[in-house]
Amino acid sequence: MKESGEKIAVLTAYDAAFARILDEVGMDVVLVGDSLGMVLQGEPDTLKVGMDDMIYHTRLARRGVRRALLVADMPNQSYATPQSALANARRFVAECGAAVVKLEGGREVIDAIRSILSADIAVCGHLGLQPQSIKTYGGYKVQGRDPEGAERILADARLLEDEGVSMLVLECIPSGLAERIAAAVKMPVIGIGAGPGCDGQVLVLHDLLGISPRIPRMAKNYLAAGGSIKDAIAAYVKEVKDGRFPGPEHSFS
Repeated sequence: MKESGEKIAVLTAYDAAFARILDEVGMDVVLVGDSLGMVLQGEPDTLKVGMDDMIYHTRLARRGVRRALLVADMPNQSYATPQSALANARRFVAECGAAVVKLEGGREVIDAIRSILSADIAVCGHLGLQPQSIKTYGGYKVQGRDPEGAERILADARLLEDEGVSMLVLECIPSGLAERIAAAVKMPVIGIGAGPGCDGQVLVLHDLLGISPRIPRMAKNYLAAGGSIKDAIAAYVKEVKDGRFPGPEHSFS
């Protein structure tokens, strides 16, 4: 899809019913995100989500997916060592049927990524704003606005690809930086708050439906105009494919 220039539509789902809707309307990737800690469990962040939570919800989502790629987030502390990373990644594949596991971080988690890849389990990276590291950032803040930070993110993206990572999520970084990274690597780059220059886009389901307590800037409420949930999700897919989402109002300079 990246080679042909077709945009990639990604959305989170946490159960069979929503995963089935996403699959039916043509979503390319269904992500079982640790964002469930916030949108389902009511926590202020994702830090308390554990492996049992993720295994349960990934198993449910798997039942609704027939054709889309199923990606599962590895939760906080589940890849603290190469050994735990491999053991937990194997659980996602064996118990849930996940096709890809997603980890946050670059060079600091490279040993964990190598361990997972050694077992022929596909990995999606996650750079920029990393929700599992918000204590380090001091909150949810745009990353890569300074030259040093931008070059570190770009270098980490290249490192992840060199190691064999298949896909990359960029969250809350300047649009220009995201476009540079997407051009610098062959793997698909999926943005969330990273501008239109990425190869695809991802949103949190509850943000798209306007039912999160606070809709972040990078999201769009596709139910605001009325209609059904299925139509709202289909509209998101179409706008991603057509390049109409995200707009400047959903991006950062």
